Amino acid sequence: MTITLTLSDEDTSLIKNYASLHNISISELFHQAVMEKIEDEHDLQCYERAMQSRKSDPTTYTLGEVEKELGLC
Repeated sequence: MTITLTLSDEDTSLIKNYASLHNISISELFHQAVMEKIEDEHDLQCYERAMQSRKSDPTTYTLGEVEKELGLC
């Protein structure tokens, strides 16, 4: 797949220098940045769902209780 971006000369220079400094290609730099953004957003959505769940049922368990429930001890 090919993706085209229009960047200022200043941004292009900054990106090239950053990629060079970290010894990665510009493609890899963009790939990593996009994947991190997607993962961050997914993590935030999971956190928000967990917090909603916690509000509706604030019950917590100790590690010992969980281990006992799972038959690990």
